[in-house]
Amino acid sequence: MKVLPLYLFIVFISTFFSVAHEVVVVVACFDNGQTELQVELDSEEIAYVDFERQEFVYTVPRFVILNPSAMIVNIGDYTDASRGKRRCSEVIAYCKGVEKNPPEEKDPPQGVLYPAEEVQLGVENRLICFVSHFYPPYIQVSWYRNGRPVSEGVSLSRYYPNNDGTFHQFSTVTFTPSDGDIYSCTVEHSALDMPKTYIWVMIHIFSYVICAVGLTMGLVGVAAGTFLIVKGHHRKNFV
Repeated sequence: MKVLPLYLFIVFISTFFSVAHEVVVVVACFDNGQTELQVELDSEEIAYVDFERQEFVYTVPRFVILNPSAMIVNIGDYTDASRGKRRCSEVIAYCKGVEKNPPEEKDPPQGVLYPAEEVQLGVENRLICFVSHFYPPYIQVSWYRNGRPVSEGVSLSRYYPNNDGTFHQFSTVTFTPSDGDIYSCTVEHSALDMPKTYIWVMIHIFSYVICAVGLTMGLVGVAAGTFLIVKGHHRKNFV
């Protein structure tokens, strides 16, 4: 069992819809004192609590749900969330007592690096380093361009819980593609023996096309030349 107590409160809401929907509040209590609270609608996140700013942050687009705050009116407000946070220390102490303070499990992260949009030379884009299935939720992501550290245009999302108790996170970097650029994101985590690096290389596709066309034309030329030589040789034999 991971030392990650989760309280799941399931509320079926029929006030705003013609059919019932499932609203789940996930409160995650961590051994280091950190607390996270997330609200899901039909397994999709619609809000979370920012305890530093002391408010709910709604993550669902307005065109999907015009007034997302109405979805959680029966759940409570920030005062209730803050009360839940204070209870976390009690929960951790209880779980440690039941489990006799077991060692924390660790799951190594899995990652992938990809562009946000179709890549075009000279057109600003974003690279996304998606890291998932790791535990505990403490991870470091570093960006590099052609082997040099990159700090400008870098962003890091908060941790998102997976259904299996692990977490996932996004890190992005804004960049303008240049031919031959090599970008990489390096992930460090306590479950890894050494950092993992994911690499993305910008190779101008037209260079491959030109090379392929040139090779094809060259082969056609060789074939035509061979045909003429053979034809001339046969002609001499018949004269």
